[in-house]
Amino acid sequence: MPDSEYTAETYGERWADIYDDWTAGLGLLTDGETIASKLADLAGRGPALELAIGTGRVALPLTEMGVEVHGIDISEAMVSKLRTKPGGADVPVTMGDFAAVPVEGRYPLIYLVFNTLFALTTQEDQLRCFANAAKHLTDDGIFVIEAFIPDLARFNLGQRVETLDVGVDRAVLLMSKHDPGGQAVQVLQLHIEDGKPITTYPVKLRYAFPSELDLMARLGGLRLRERWGGWEGELFTGLNPRHVSVYELDPGS
Repeated sequence: MPDSEYTAETYGERWADIYDDWTAGLGLLTDGETIASKLADLAGRGPALELAIGTGRVALPLTEMGVEVHGIDISEAMVSKLRTKPGGADVPVTMGDFAAVPVEGRYPLIYLVFNTLFALTTQEDQLRCFANAAKHLTDDGIFVIEAFIPDLARFNLGQRVETLDVGVDRAVLLMSKHDPGGQAVQVLQLHIEDGKPITTYPVKLRYAFPSELDLMARLGGLRLRERWGGWEGELFTGLNPRHVSVYELDPGS
């Protein structure tokens, strides 16, 4: 697929059919109920706003815990999956660019999980997301982000090929290219099965280390309140594969 064909909608439109099964099979991915439980503690009386709500992996259990959840997403296919689930038809979703935060009102909690900030493939768009989230927070509101810690040692000569699954008549391969100058990773997951067409699932990311995220937050009018090594409030040591960062409005901005 030429780069020109990858747009903001590509990920959701191409992954929607397998997204729930794929995320359920990721051993290192925290389940939606655990994330929702932590967010419920943070949301207070709500409402909460999820950027890139997708199929509702987190929003639906959070709603079941009594928190009113609103969402933003650019993918019709992802939101269609959300609508088919119990309670999914009742979640208000605004279709559009989540970095623009195109909603009215202010929220005590805005959150963005599972590395999705990195789906914004330029620093400018990531900074725009921080700034617009800040504009929609209540005075005591927080913006919560989950993201991986970049591991540049994964790549050899700017690339990586992995076998995610292999059987008698099927295999799942993951091919990646890394541009360290642009902090960009382009990924294509291939599903090969005997007697069926090969299916491909593309991803493009622009990663950032926590220190850069903190700087973008400051430029957007926020400051870091706390950072954990996971959704159960684990100590963040810098050796964690991911982090959950909680930002609040910076009164000095």
